[in-house]
Amino acid sequence: MMFGMGEAVKRQKVIYYSDELKDEFSTAKIKPIIIDKDYSYDGNGLRKLSHIFWYVILARPLAYIFLKLKFGHKIVNRNALKQSEGRSIFIYGNHTNAAADAFIPSMVSFPKDAYVIVHPDNVSMPVLGKVTPSLGALPLPDTREAVRNFLSSIEGHLTKNEAVMIYPEAHIWPYYTKIRPFKDTSFRYPVQYHSPVYCFTNVYKKRRIRKTPRIVTYVDGPFLADETLSAKEQKQRLRDLVYETMCTRSAENNIEMIKYIKETKHD
Repeated sequence: MMFGMGEAVKRQKVIYYSDELKDEFSTAKIKPIIIDKDYSYDGNGLRKLSHIFWYVILARPLAYIFLKLKFGHKIVNRNALKQSEGRSIFIYGNHTNAAADAFIPSMVSFPKDAYVIVHPDNVSMPVLGKVTPSLGALPLPDTREAVRNFLSSIEGHLTKNEAVMIYPEAHIWPYYTKIRPFKDTSFRYPVQYHSPVYCFTNVYKKRRIRKTPRIVTYVDGPFLADETLSAKEQKQRLRDLVYETMCTRSAENNIEMIKYIKETKHD
């Protein structure tokens, strides 16, 4: 039987990239606000109440339902976090899904609350930007004065034995199945605050019926800084341990929704 061109198999989506560290493929176009000394990271008593409502009562249960229905979400080895009960922790993850990545940190860290270090875009949206701080968004500061407030907020969460979450790849690459190289900059925090480090790796699994792949989140750790080394060396070692672990876990991907091809430079 002959098939016409209209019945041809749909081709796989392809994205071309040039720089693993800088290229961004999120479709959201947001003008970020300036995070300066006047930005309030922790707000007042109302912020605490709104956190209970938006994060604990509303977002976390809805996130669980959404992830299960949309992605058949499963977490593997979350019990590893029990090794750090009673301590604050830092969690690092790969950044491959705008919708799921907003919710998975709170699923991984449970029962700890997760506070996610984010780009200012996340608190700049007209309506949702007013809610995301109550959901745990900690935007990166733009000024030196704001840095003090930012670090003070992190320290406050750490004293409550909560989890601080970081996406070290920084930029979203939808459905990417490898781990992009990332800098060791954000690993200064666990070195500075003597906190255990964990990582999670989201991988995509093919499903029999649904086109949307399943997301399986692998949790690994704890990784501890070697305090016999200099602070710079501790930071690099933690980065390498997390990166190598995530690269190993990424081999569990068995479906490639989008093919990423690096552009070659021509003279």
